[in-house]
Amino acid sequence: MARRTVVLGSALVGGIVVLGIAQSALQLTAQDQLVNAPRFEVDPMWPKPLPNHWILGSTIGVGVDSRDHVYIIHRGDSTLNQRTEAGGGGRIAECCLSAPPILEFDPAGNLVNSWGGPGQGYDWPSSNHGISLDAKDNVWIGGNGNGDSHILKFTRDGKFLAQFGQAKQPINSKSTTSFGRVAKISFDDKANEAYVSDGYGNKRVAVIDMNTGAMKRFWGAYGEAPKDTNMGPYNPDAPLIRQFRNPVHCAEPTTDGLVYVCDRPNDRIQVFQKDGKFVKEVQVAPKTRGDGSTWDIAFSRDPQQRYLYLADGKNEKVYVMDRQSLTIITEFGDGGRQPGQFFAVHSIATDSKGNIYTTETYEGKRLQKFTYRGMGRVKKVQGVPWPARR
Repeated sequence: MARRTVVLGSALVGGIVVLGIAQSALQLTAQDQLVNAPRFEVDPMWPKPLPNHWILGSTIGVGVDSRDHVYIIHRGDSTLNQRTEAGGGGRIAECCLSAPPILEFDPAGNLVNSWGGPGQGYDWPSSNHGISLDAKDNVWIGGNGNGDSHILKFTRDGKFLAQFGQAKQPINSKSTTSFGRVAKISFDDKANEAYVSDGYGNKRVAVIDMNTGAMKRFWGAYGEAPKDTNMGPYNPDAPLIRQFRNPVHCAEPTTDGLVYVCDRPNDRIQVFQKDGKFVKEVQVAPKTRGDGSTWDIAFSRDPQQRYLYLADGKNEKVYVMDRQSLTIITEFGDGGRQPGQFFAVHSIATDSKGNIYTTETYEGKRLQKFTYRGMGRVKKVQGVPWPARR
């Protein structure tokens, strides 16, 4: 009887071990599952070092022009640590100084121009935010600081062209003359319309004429009239609210007549027709609190814009999604400071060759390039996309 008990006990333990191994194998299989997707590798040698002992502050925008030149915007001294970085205290040693707010790199990663900051005829934002280039290679920026209720437009060389909206206007998501701490501007160049993710104060998408800045239309979550009500922090266990939370962080139009909106703190992407009619939504990493998961969107450069690339600055990764179904195909990146890792990946853009560029805010403070390597088999969860040996 005792021997039978030992045998049964051994069998039970063995079964539990086998079950545990099988469960681990299933989990491993889910992580290592191979899928067909665009493949990327981080380029640890891009961009090239900055001159003049320049360093970046929180880097909160990236855009690409018609020549595949990459533009970034950062916050400089206000986000540099006074003890370990420049910090606005002036040069007290050989290193370091804050770079100018806007930097331009050629495709090889060389710095070819730099400019930005206060000037005649316009109000430089108290906290610049986002940088985008239209089809004429004009540079547009917003601001998410107090009093940043306007948009600025420059040539690619920094010549001031226009200011839309007056600075220091109150938050008002129904205003037709001003904005409310704009996160980013995107374009439907054929329609001559700019889509404003408006933003950190207002809770709406606004569409303006690219020449005059005149307000053409605006909408809130689900295409409804926007409200300025503070709904409190996001609770993943509560029903989704019918309002954007701040910030509305991107509004990206597509070639097939849709607009994809980053409702960042609600962990969701909402899709609209260009007239503001709601189409559908999806949540990404819906348990994410705080800063949220849906930070910025870029599209693949094929004519159908088949893939959507979503920057998630809280979970430190980039999702590769099927744009039509909004399903996640694969993801890459991880938290950290090495190439291919992220700390608050904030903004994302693509060039004509399909390469991805990202910038990082908070203490990330950098620009990275992920080289497109064509379609192929990759893990569903890739981690750091380190270059393969060739």
